[in-house]
Amino acid sequence: MAKDTITVDQVVNDFILAIDNDDYANNVSDFIIRNYALRGIRETGFDILRRVKSVKVSVDQALGTVALPEDFVDMIRIGILGSDGLIYVFGENKNMNMLETEPKAAVPDYLNGFESYVFRNWVSEISDGGVYGIGGGHLPGEYRMNYEFNRIELASNSGVSELILEYIADEARSENPTIHIYAEEALRAYIYYKIIEKKANVPFAEKSRARQQYYNELRLANARLKTFTKDEALKTIRKNFKQSPKY
Repeated sequence: MAKDTITVDQVVNDFILAIDNDDYANNVSDFIIRNYALRGIRETGFDILRRVKSVKVSVDQALGTVALPEDFVDMIRIGILGSDGLIYVFGENKNMNMLETEPKAAVPDYLNGFESYVFRNWVSEISDGGVYGIGGGHLPGEYRMNYEFNRIELASNSGVSELILEYIADEARSENPTIHIYAEEALRAYIYYKIIEKKANVPFAEKSRARQQYYNELRLANARLKTFTKDEALKTIRKNFKQSPKY
């Protein structure tokens, strides 16, 4: 585990040890505290601590699909790993097949590589012309997200067996969830706020204070995680003000 992170178990244990007998968070089970901690990791992960994973995935050659990982939240990119170490990204095509078990081989040969007859305004022997503004671009392949069947569907002419998938992961579903130490206090504040949020014996002023403290800690963690240094500023300026070649 990296030294800049702390496990959820350690945060929960420290939180339990800090509870006094007259604390509003007293008499709460360890299970509930851990549940709120996992929810807090998920919340901060979506807001300021996005966990990005890069994995190599296998393609189902029969259907031309890729199964989504268990902790998948949102797509960043998918593509082929080139010999130069770069990822050649596929483009998303929302007009692709969404049937559950229809294999890619069922697509007629004369349609492979074309958008649709609707989007072609002329065909002459082996040449075809597309409607202006439809399609185009040079992509190594195309895909479509199918969340109903938890998979990525590839174009029928992709012809690859393995792809590189980069996605936003749900840290709360990992085997040993962790959080950056900059956001540790924000997670503690979140746990306390959620514990007392629906308690009838807790004054409204205390609930408001706990909520405000959580958002203050979240903003502080965000500021620490996204600091903009002088070197970064100079690099950005030099990049944006490069002189163009004169002809």
